Amino acid sequence: MTAIETLVSMGFSEKSAAHAIKVTGNKGVEEAMEWLLAHADDPALQESVAGTDDNTNPATPSAAASGDEAEGSTPMETGEDKKTSEEDAAAAAEAKSIRCDDCGKLFKTPEEVEFHAVKSGHSSFSESTEEKAPLTEEQKKQKLLELEEKMKARRKAKAEEEAREEREREKKRIEMGKNVAEHRRKLEEDEIRKLAEEKRREKLEDKLARQRVKEQIEADKEARRQKLAAATGAAPVVAAAAPPPAAAPPAAPKKSYDETRIQFRLPSGPPVVQTFKAKEPLSAVKLWVTINHPCPDPSLTVSLSTTFPRQVFSEDQMVQPLESLGLVPSSVLMVQYK
Repeated sequence: MTAIETLVSMGFSEKSAAHAIKVTGNKGVEEAMEWLLAHADDPALQESVAGTDDNTNPATPSAAASGDEAEGSTPMETGEDKKTSEEDAAAAAEAKSIRCDDCGKLFKTPEEVEFHAVKSGHSSFSESTEEKAPLTEEQKKQKLLELEEKMKARRKAKAEEEAREEREREKKRIEMGKNVAEHRRKLEEDEIRKLAEEKRREKLEDKLARQRVKEQIEADKEARRQKLAAATGAAPVVAAAAPPPAAAPPAAPKKSYDETRIQFRLPSGPPVVQTFKAKEPLSAVKLWVTINHPCPDPSLTVSLSTTFPRQVFSEDQMVQPLESLGLVPSSVLMVQYK
């Protein structure tokens, strides 16, 4: 049976079946039936079928007359024509259908054979003298049910595929949203970190600036004190006539000290007192100041000096013991960072 005949046997009109086959691109019974079921209540289907009927041209009188004449005048049949007719009849009697050698099904038209080959993958076919029996009413109903079940299964599979694709798209949207949120969070953290670092740097710069101002103030004070001391020492002193010196008492033995007490005057804060061994080098004193009172600016180093007498200790004097530098038994050291 052709696709149109199959649809007609299922209860569809021949014109509707032909129209469905044409619309679906002659893809088979299942496609045409699905289209017919989907457009069962569509007025456009009725109009299309009606248009097909209108386009059918009726036979003209002349054509009918020609047909009558053709029927009335039968040419004499020659022996050659008779032989050909007999061969055609024999061939028609021999091949009434096409059998699939793989599954044994019978097909009436090459289109059905081609459709079966595509659907099943079978490739071995042969002509058969057995005529394909028409479907009974029960077989038609069963065929219709099978096609409906197939279409339902196809719709279900399509719906499941669409649902799966929608879940995948939703999953990708959620993942993209998470990535965007994470990227935004990192940018905010980097911005906060930069602001905090900039604030710390500004505070350190302010602190160093205040420290330099304090050091400059202390240096100015020290310069004024030195200037005042120099001016006082240069003033002439009138001394009264002294009586002749009496005999000097015997000199007391020089006392030896093992320790010295040093007072440190820092650029900021109260004075600090620390005890050192008399024989320790001056570098030990400098190291103690560096450890216990470090400079905020690592690029600066500790400088030690005395006020009376004015003396700034050099690097060469750092190896000398405290007693040889006159810092025993006590002394006052000015601490500066340079």
